[in-house]
Parts: sequence; structure tokens; C-alpha cells
Amino acid sequence: MKRTAVLGAAGTVIAGALIAGAVAAPAASADGRRGPVSEARGVALAAARAARAGVDWQDCPADWGLEKPIQCGWVSVPLDYRHPDGRRIRLAVDRATSTGTPDERQGALVYNPGGPGASGLRFPRRVTTKSALWAKTAKAYDFVGFDPRGVGHSAPLSCVDPQEFIKGPKPDPVPDGEADKRAQRKTAAEYADSCGERGGDLLPHLTTPNNARDLDVIRAALGEAKLNFLGVSYGTYLGAVYGTLFPGHLRRMVMDSVTNPDTRQIWYGNNLAQDVAFENRLTDWMTWIARHDAAFHLGDTVAKVRARWDVLRAAAKKEPLGGTVGPAELIGYFQNAPYYDSYWVEVATNWSKYAAGDPAPLTAAAAPDPSDTAGNTAAENSTAVYTAVECADVQWPTDWRTWDRDNSRLHERYPFFTWANAWLNLPCATWPAKSVKPVEVTTRKGLPPVLIVQSERDAATPYAGALELHRRFKGSRLVTEKDAGSHGITNLPNPCLNTKVEDYLLSGRLDAADTSCGPHAVPQP
Repeated sequence: MKRTAVLGAAGTVIAGALIAGAVAAPAASADGRRGPVSEARGVALAAARAARAGVDWQDCPADWGLEKPIQCGWVSVPLDYRHPDGRRIRLAVDRATSTGTPDERQGALVYNPGGPGASGLRFPRRVTTKSALWAKTAKAYDFVGFDPRGVGHSAPLSCVDPQEFIKGPKPDPVPDGEADKRAQRKTAAEYADSCGERGGDLLPHLTTPNNARDLDVIRAALGEAKLNFLGVSYGTYLGAVYGTLFPGHLRRMVMDSVTNPDTRQIWYGNNLAQDVAFENRLTDWMTWIARHDAAFHLGDTVAKVRARWDVLRAAAKKEPLGGTVGPAELIGYFQNAPYYDSYWVEVATNWSKYAAGDPAPLTAAAAPDPSDTAGNTAAENSTAVYTAVECADVQWPTDWRTWDRDNSRLHERYPFFTWANAWLNLPCATWPAKSVKPVEVTTRKGLPPVLIVQSERDAATPYAGALELHRRFKGSRLVTEKDAGSHGITNLPNPCLNTKVEDYLLSGRLDAADTSCGPHAVPQP
């Protein structure tokens, strides 16, 4: 669940590109029926159609940044599965074909990196860049990525102008009083209204159940009788819903860094849990900084390092760095460290240089870049889809007093991320599209054994989520990376864990019981 903890101002132009020429009213379906059908029937019809059509694989468009021999194509899906012959959207897909012999090939491995709102199109580059972690798996599988509905090239959603969205400094997420809260509430409501205006007919259909249905249509278009799936972060919730709706269509599934699928946690509760986990992982990082005080000079205790953060934050609030980096932008940059160990050195180094009198590296890293129009468009799109899916997946609290009570209490003990996270999600309190009832994730007939991997101190998807999914998916195995907290661990070098993932994908083998691995290597200054 990677996200940016700031929102842009509201905008107005209609977006959401649907396939040109599609008709609004449903025509006769493949079995002669007219009018609405059940969503289960709709996805079956769409999958049968996709199986006949396949994917017309071609060289990828030059501006997609996907080099040969990666190939790209499209899969057509219904906007509304109750009307499978009505309006359709196209989903962008890509692949790198398996590198082994025909006898070694086991099918396609489809990937979702999370979000919601993230593109999976770069997944095949693990093959073309010859990633050592995936070399054996690449002999057996085509690596397939896709842009989920609303994302990237797949009928992209935009809620505000991207260049306005990235402008800084944004208001400090931590309110000084009721006036600040009223201003943030106004911004959130305006953002929700803008999404409604610009999202049009697309907005109510951006849900996790529809993403799962799309995934089954992609499976059929690939010519696969059963799906092999690797989901990371939100991709695990997508996988959990898919496994519940289509248990007999699954062959193998790896769930990495697990979103808690309990309907009581989707999504309001999960975001509150993040606030606690981010604070804990921030403390892990600051402990590491203190241990390496000789390199960073930010303090030799956690308390001293934390005090430095408070000083930096206050200084940026009083006078934004470079005129554009205030507390909101600092949180947006610094949260990379609790997310990913790979950012520990970079963020600490830039912070250290600032403390030593050179603010330029930190300012450049945290500031918006108006010249990066493609990156800004992608960032705005990702936040729009993140918001749309989470808001439509479930009914959120609509009473501001609930939000104010819960986040005020949490902020007292977990101040780093709490209010930033609250404002990011507050558009869901006034979301203009109707929400759906979340799927009760459970084991149904045909579900194969699932491999779950999770680091113990993950900030974005706390460990409790892995335990909950493990409990719900009978026969699953949980591999815990002990004393570690990076998010998304299947792509990190850890021989113990890498071997377990590889063995499962290649042979279907799982350990007889849940196991653990030691941590991957800790970064060094």
C-alpha cells in the first residue's frame, strides 16, 4: 500500500477514457440473455470472450519504457460485470516470455505490486535485466504485468491537474487547532467532489472485486487454465479476494507483505494500524542512525535523533526549504525510510548534510519537480486510484467526530504519520460514488496451498495482516522474516526466503509447518 500523504487542489475536467464507440445499453449476451446478469455470470462471459480473443502481442510503445523483447498488448473487460456486453475498457498488459525450454515452461506468472493504484508493467524487466533472484523462476514462467483499471494506460483516472497536485508546500498535516482541521476537511471534500466530476462512470467500478474479476479475464486471455500470481502489499488483498471468488482458477499464489483482509479492517482500521507501525519502524531507522552517529552526526541515541527530526520539521514549517518543502513534503520523503530499508542511507545522508549546513540535497530530494510531467502524471493517477478503490471498497465513517477522535488519540503516541494519513483518506468520508460490500475472504473448495511471506516489522502492512490471511486461507504456509521490516521482501536478497519462494513456484513445495528466516542484510553507511 504505497502512497503519498498529501493531496492536491480540486479540479474539474472529465476524464476516464473508455473504449470509443461502446454502447451505453447492454446488448444480448453470449447466451442470448439481455439486461443485467450476476457479476459471476458476467465475468464468466467476459473470460470466455477473452479466451477466444487472446492477446495480440506487439512491441511495446516507445514511450512506455519497456525494452525488447518485452511485448505489450490489451485485454478488454466490461466496465460493469453486470452488463458484460455494455461499455468496456482496455487493460494494458505486458510480458517477458520464459527463458527455459518448452518442457520447463509452467505457464504465466502474473504480478500486482500494490497500491491500489500501482502499475505492474515493469515486472517483466526482472527477466530482461537478468535479475539473479528470478533467473530460475524465469525459465519456468512468462512474467506478466498489467495496469489495473484506472491505472496508467488502462482507462486512467485523474482527479486533479497533476501539475497542481504536486505543488508545494502543502499545509502542515498536524493541525494547530480547529481552523486547520476545517481547512483540511474542506480540501478533502473538494478532492472527493473533483474525483466525482472527472471520474464519471468509471468511478463506482474501481473496486477490488472488479480488479479480481479483471484478473480472471486476464488469465483467460493468456490462455491459462489456472492462474499463478505474485501479489505484494495491496496485491495481497487483490489476491485474497481473487482466491475467494475464484478458488478453482488458482494454481499457485505468493502473498508478500499482507494487507489485513478482515472486513472490519478494510480500510479505515488498516490505515489506523499503519500509523502505529510507521512510528515503530521509524524508531528502528532512528536507532540505526544513532548506532552510526560517526557517519551521520545526528545524535547517538534515539531520543537525540528524534529531537533532530522535530527541529527540522519546525524549521521547515517556519520557512519551507527552497520555498517548497514544508512538513508535508518532509513526511512524504522521510516515510520512504520506514517503508524500505534501501532508503535508509539516502535519507539519513541527505538529512545529515542539512544538519551540517548544506540543505541542497535534502531540498532536491523532497521538493516537487514541475519539469517531471510524466512522473507527476503518474503520481497523481496513483493517488487518485488509491483513493477511488479504497473509498469504493467499503463504507467509511462519515461522521467527522469519529475521525477526529481516533486520529487525535493516535497522534499523541504516534505523531509521525497519523494526521498525514488521516487527511489522505478523508475524501472517503464524502465520497460521491456508491461503495460495495467487502468480500469476506475465506477458504473455498479448490483453493490450493498459498505461500505467505512477511517481514516482522513492516510499516505499511503490519504483521497482524499476514496472521489474519494465514488463518483464513486453510493450508497456507507463513514464512516470517524475523527482525526485519522492509515492505515487499520477495525482491530482496535473502537466500533463506528466496529459496522458499523459488521452490514453491517451481515445484509447489511448501514447508510442513510455518517457518522463519533471519533478516536480509542491514544497510551500511
